[in-house]
Amino acid sequence: MSGPRVVFQHQLQMRRKTRKPPSVPRRPDLSITEILAWADAFHQRTGRWPKRDSGRIPESLDDAWSNVRDSLQKGNRGLPKGSSLAQLLAEHRGVRNIADLPRLTVQQIVAWADAHHNRTGEWPRAESEPILDAPGETWTGVDCSLTVGRRGLRGGSSLARLLAKHRGVRNKRDLPHLQVAQILKWADAHHNRTGQWPKKESGAIVDAPGEIWTDVDQVLRVGLRGLPGGSSLARLLAKHRGRRNHLALPPLTPALILKWADAHHRHTGKWPLRNSGPITDARGETWMAVENALSKSLRGLAGGSSLARFLSEHRGVRNIMALPHLNTELILKRADAHHSRTGQWPTRTSGPITESHGELWMAVESALRGGRRGLSGRSTLTRFLKQHGRV
Repeated sequence: MSGPRVVFQHQLQMRRKTRKPPSVPRRPDLSITEILAWADAFHQRTGRWPKRDSGRIPESLDDAWSNVRDSLQKGNRGLPKGSSLAQLLAEHRGVRNIADLPRLTVQQIVAWADAHHNRTGEWPRAESEPILDAPGETWTGVDCSLTVGRRGLRGGSSLARLLAKHRGVRNKRDLPHLQVAQILKWADAHHNRTGQWPKKESGAIVDAPGEIWTDVDQVLRVGLRGLPGGSSLARLLAKHRGRRNHLALPPLTPALILKWADAHHRHTGKWPLRNSGPITDARGETWMAVENALSKSLRGLAGGSSLARFLSEHRGVRNIMALPHLNTELILKRADAHHSRTGQWPTRTSGPITESHGELWMAVESALRGGRRGLSGRSTLTRFLKQHGRV
């Protein structure tokens, strides 16, 4: 039984091996004319030229652009070998083939840049608009070719470097070194022209096209363009030109403030207020700056005070923001003295209180009405005197 079965299985295997696979219908040949017609239809329909991944071809029964590309590359279906869809469209329709771009030269790039400058008033940058004088070209592509070294260019450059070299355009990534002497020269010219020393907000440096004071301050702080850093424009001018640096003011002492206040009182007959302006005997100092230092604990002072409190404490100057309390006995005592001296009881218009330096009857009236300085309020000077048998 085993013998005939073995023979039968052998015969079955031989039949399977000799059985021909089902035939696959052969794709029809293609022609360049036919492919171009399909490409024209695609372009008319979409506004773009087809690529290998553009999908199926509606004008063909079962072809896709990937099949066309493979046939052009491998030489199938009656087409010559070694081409591509991009090459075919570049040759017959002038479509830009990014895999086979024309060579570039420095002279050509500079000519495009000149045309861009004449048209816009600015030199092109990598992110500028497409190159109008060369359809399909972009400044980004040119910059990349200059950097990497493509399309016949050597590489190691950039659009900014090329324009700096051939047209003197300022390259922000490759700025020349700065020296302290040069910055001071620019600052002196600014001062001579405006009467003021420059600040970082002073804008463009007239004597150095392309330079601005903000950039100078930044490189002085950070340490760029050959400078060591750790400074600033304000510190540089304070050190070399004696300009007052508001971020590094000299310390103050109570003795120095009193010296300035006494001088102010001698010159004007009045004690200074915080809005009294500049301090005559201290160039650059103001009474408002002294007020801030006294109140905010700046420039070596303890803080928590004010100019008015300071002068009240050290010179007995009346501080209207911290007037002493009043009471019935004190007001009556001063009213009796006024009556003895003038024969009349005081009113709110009676002016200064002789027995109290800096006090006015108007201020007493105000305290009686408003309930300030320890008084209960809702009264007047006349009512108060009547209430206590003085009128």
